[in-house]
Amino acid sequence: MRIQFTKRADGTVIRRCLRPDGSATWERHEKHADFFSFHDLTHYAVETTLGLRIGFYGLIADGWDISDTTGKGKRGKPPPGAVVVEHIVGLLAQERGGLIPTLSAREFNAQLNEMAGSDPDRQPLSEEQLVRVRNRIQELHSQWRKVSPGSTLELTFD
Repeated sequence: MRIQFTKRADGTVIRRCLRPDGSATWERHEKHADFFSFHDLTHYAVETTLGLRIGFYGLIADGWDISDTTGKGKRGKPPPGAVVVEHIVGLLAQERGGLIPTLSAREFNAQLNEMAGSDPDRQPLSEEQLVRVRNRIQELHSQWRKVSPGSTLELTFD
């Protein structure tokens, strides 16, 4: 799947997800376009770096429309795995925003279990995984900041 983030001259951002079968879903962010762009890039970093195929982009690749991922669409609530991914993204965003200190893997997993509930089938994240995903987030955010109005950042999600 191709994911395109287009920075428009008027400050809005359009995100398109183009699936291999030719179908697509998209949305425009007018208010808080920067926040949503960085949030969506964080999702991409988490899902691709950690190999989590049940998160936001995994749902989109499986045919969900972006509006369905809120849980208010025709598909109902996203699966529990997608909610866990959202919590991971949220914790990493809080770290980047300085709302919480950078967590050790032990602390991160404890917070995740508190938020999403303990699941014996869920593998805890390692220090190495967290370093890799934090570095990837930083890379993507840096790339996005360099995109000029009228240009597009394109990523692939397999």
